[in-house]
Amino acid sequence: MADKIHYLSKESLEALKKEYDDVKYNQIPAVANKINEAKQQGDLSENAEYHQAKEEMAWAQGRLLELDTIINNAQIIEKEKTGGKIEIGSTVKIKINNTEKTYQIVGAQEADPLNGKISNESPLGNAFLGHKAGDKVEVRTPAGLQNYEIKEVI
Repeated sequence: MADKIHYLSKESLEALKKEYDDVKYNQIPAVANKINEAKQQGDLSENAEYHQAKEEMAWAQGRLLELDTIINNAQIIEKEKTGGKIEIGSTVKIKINNTEKTYQIVGAQEADPLNGKISNESPLGNAFLGHKAGDKVEVRTPAGLQNYEIKEVI
């Protein structure tokens, strides 16, 4: 089974690579040292430091695997001339209920709805894909059916 593609900006990919290196070369060795120190204290069955360090190691190793998967399946979002159609990486100005909003369509890893970055996998982001300025898009949201008018694709 093929891994899922992770759409990322160049900046986000670089940040994830830095985090990967930090986890691999700093965090995991530091936790390994904690485990060794705790082992030297003797009875491990009641050693809280040992159990906490083992949990930290499990988290760090899991995060390392997660980062590795994301990095190895990353696709950089490039701005291309698409004839004004919305794609991943596009910024769109929309109108809903006489209110204008601006959203950037990003990959799931970069989604930050409070800052106007919506995932291409979200109902809203997915509904906008392939449309262009002037189109009206109907989206089923938790608040019910919403009608959006695409004002501009940047």
